[in-house]
Amino acid sequence: MKKIAIIGAGPAGIEAASVLAKYGAQVVLFEKSETPLKNLQDKAFLFPNFQSAQEIADDLNSKLLTDGITTAFGVDISDVKWHRTEWKLTDSKGQTYVSDAVLLTTGYQVFDARRKEELGYGIYKGVITSLDMEQMIKHEKILNANGDVPKRVTFLQCVGSRDEKSGNNYCSKLCCVTAVKQAVEVKKQLPKCEVSVFYMDLRMWGQGFEEMYRTAQEKYDVSFVRGRISEAAATFDSRIQLKSEDTLMGVPLKMTTDLLVLMVGMEASPGTNTLGKSCGISGEYGFIRTISPHLYDNETGKPGLFVAGSCKRPMTVWDTINDARSAAFAIIDYLNTLP
Repeated sequence: MKKIAIIGAGPAGIEAASVLAKYGAQVVLFEKSETPLKNLQDKAFLFPNFQSAQEIADDLNSKLLTDGITTAFGVDISDVKWHRTEWKLTDSKGQTYVSDAVLLTTGYQVFDARRKEELGYGIYKGVITSLDMEQMIKHEKILNANGDVPKRVTFLQCVGSRDEKSGNNYCSKLCCVTAVKQAVEVKKQLPKCEVSVFYMDLRMWGQGFEEMYRTAQEKYDVSFVRGRISEAAATFDSRIQLKSEDTLMGVPLKMTTDLLVLMVGMEASPGTNTLGKSCGISGEYGFIRTISPHLYDNETGKPGLFVAGSCKRPMTVWDTINDARSAAFAIIDYLNTLP
């Protein structure tokens, strides 16, 4: 029976493991954390239909019970090398494992908003990230720095994306629609709260996204301002004073908000960076490079080494799961060529 090592137990890793095991492969799923699906578990609801992230996580977790899958949580694979006729994996403690094929599903991390000092994250309690807001929504505790229900919440797009100063010129793809989703969720929980979104341009690229954007304006009275916030500072009562510009009207703006939510972008995770370099497949911005985004988007050019999910580029959850299925069948095709 052929052995496959999958590195990363997020949606991509679990879905691929499930498909491969159903087709008779022996899969070992490595995850450096003690639990799977960390990024997904941090979310409350998923766009565009506001489905519970926990429902998706529960469904994926149930697939770990598939015969043929062995999980190895708390194991950090730090090196992957081809050795004669098989792949050799080494973890951070020096222990080695071998497999016939390897699938990298090492995922992403969010941009550290403290790198944008002018926006005050980590300095002022009233400045939070989209990840923090997701937790507030999930636990139905949307509170300002003083522990009170906010009267005004302001979202800022493209923090750590499309930004030369941060070193990330690319679009993270998900931030625009996530801001719209979170703005609606805030209004659902706090109908009297004034909610606004500052954006460079709104990229509603998916089915149902434009409709959600219109619903946010027409049903929930969310305001959208084309502009940038250049500076954030705390007031004496722990609110956040913003200096900004409405680039559509060409006028400077000053406003005060109870919560400033920074929509942080997606970056290659440390594991993606490490293994990409180790395997010689590191691409632009630290994401993993594939042969072709059109024809061979799961293949790396190295026999038996495959990749899936957001370690390649920013992806939605459903994009990630579909990509994992594609990778699984690419691996099956490869295994069928082996003696």
